[in-house]
Amino acid sequence: MKHSHSEDGSRAASDLPAVPLTLEGAAILHQFFRIRRPQWNSLTVSRRAEIVGQAAGAFASMERREGGETALFSEIGHKGDLIAIHFRRGMEELDAAQIEVSRLALFEFLEPASSYVSVVEIGLYEASVKLYRELAERGVAAHSPQWNDAVAAALEDQRKKLAARLFPQIPDRRFLCFYPMNKRRSGADNWYSLPIGERQRMMRDHGMIGRRYAGQVTQVISGSIGFDDWEWGVDLFADDPLVFKKLVYEMRFDESSARYAEFGPFFVGVRLAANELGRILAAPEDR
Repeated sequence: MKHSHSEDGSRAASDLPAVPLTLEGAAILHQFFRIRRPQWNSLTVSRRAEIVGQAAGAFASMERREGGETALFSEIGHKGDLIAIHFRRGMEELDAAQIEVSRLALFEFLEPASSYVSVVEIGLYEASVKLYRELAERGVAAHSPQWNDAVAAALEDQRKKLAARLFPQIPDRRFLCFYPMNKRRSGADNWYSLPIGERQRMMRDHGMIGRRYAGQVTQVISGSIGFDDWEWGVDLFADDPLVFKKLVYEMRFDESSARYAEFGPFFVGVRLAANELGRILAAPEDR
């Protein structure tokens, strides 16, 4: 019986190590806040102006920061009022960003609604399967010193090629859509029990959908296994928010999503420059 190339590839990869290689980059913190309106509105006009001025100055400095910046978004919907996203070189710098926000006088009037911690992640399914096969064909035992050296060299090569994607700037787009997600781990639809070749095929097909939206949306995928309650965080940035609906809807027909994806809550916001902070903090008498 003649088998297709994809079937042969899946079977050939079934004995390969299960875990694909990944590259990690910038550390990311999403902060979601509600404004404590009654307490805020009870302040005098001059005190509100003073607090807004301090916060706007601090966030403006964080917006222009070298080596990882901060962006604000006015959140749409009942889940919150303000989203702050911090891209930094590492976790210690994320901690410093969180502390800097907490020291603002404004923080007394912000109620944390949620948060998300992750790191930029580039999955290397295609490169992993190719490398694993080459090493297996050469008789190199998985996880042996020779194997580990080859993997380390391949990762370093990929890291140089993809450096700009590992430490990106926050895209300068008008709208944000963020959501966390998992790969299902139950019953017959257990993503982690599939051979790596099968997962590689599905991720390749999944990625082709995203490529069709190139230019319309900028996507930042971050890994959060061990950092937060879900496995990945997805940030979508676009100038037309309808693109979020179309992209996410189309991807749900993809096999890797239809069978194996579980989605968390969605958060949508409009970009808010630091000097516009007073707009969402205005009290009735300020308008």
